[in-house]
Amino acid sequence: MIETKPIDGKAFAANLRARIAEQVADLVRTRGVTPGLAVVLVGEDPASQVYVRNKAAQTLEAGMASFEHKLPADTAEADLLALVARLNADPAVNGILVQLPLPGHIDSTKVLAAIEPAKDVDGFHVVNAGRLAVGLDALVPCTPLGCVMLLKHHLGNLSGLKAVVVGRSNIVGKPAAQLLLKEDCTVTIAHSRTRDLPGECRQADILVAAVGRPEMVRGDWIKPGATVIDVGINRVPKEDGKTRLVGDVAYGEAQGIAGLITPVPGGVGPMTIACLLQNTLTATRRQNGL
Repeated sequence: MIETKPIDGKAFAANLRARIAEQVADLVRTRGVTPGLAVVLVGEDPASQVYVRNKAAQTLEAGMASFEHKLPADTAEADLLALVARLNADPAVNGILVQLPLPGHIDSTKVLAAIEPAKDVDGFHVVNAGRLAVGLDALVPCTPLGCVMLLKHHLGNLSGLKAVVVGRSNIVGKPAAQLLLKEDCTVTIAHSRTRDLPGECRQADILVAAVGRPEMVRGDWIKPGATVIDVGINRVPKEDGKTRLVGDVAYGEAQGIAGLITPVPGGVGPMTIACLLQNTLTATRRQNGL
């Protein structure tokens, strides 16, 4: 029986935010530059509202300027694109984030493409995706960036390790695979259509689960001693009528098999906003030639 150790993403993210705050203070003191993050929220999605509120609070805590734009759900696509154009042109704004999902009548692909790549702190612009793919400096999506930071902190050098990423989204799966390739891992991208998905997962020294299906990855899919990064955040009903959060990995079954695992909540989740602040700082430095 292996002693499975949880990876404390909450503590790591708090330390990362503290380091970012020190660097921001130094930037303000030595260069007179205050990083600015603009967050755009369209509509009344409750989860998005909580997320945006947390982003604003942590942006201010890090010593950055926070610009919030809350628009009604019936905002015209043209009006949203006009706002993005104004933010692109505003020198006080170093990072722009348009909160997804957008209402159905707005083409999110068009909106994300309108963001200036140098200010695209979500890392979703096709220019940043392309730069990441060919190994150039890029602004990288926050969640996979956080995953790789946690892996390097706990495992050190990742070179030569076999990584299996379950999930192929543009937001997590694909960029996670690109980042792990950059660390010299041997990378497999698997998904719901993969033949013998459990067998693929059992090959992994590093298993990243990012499919959005509650507890899909079972304990016997995990190689003994592997490091498991669970990106999933799923609400499932409890017997008392309330809900609880679970990941994409059956956490209880993974105990005693995985060497390290991120819990849900408290694992990958806190890293996302911390890495958003990291990206905003990075964008600010590049825009100022630092």
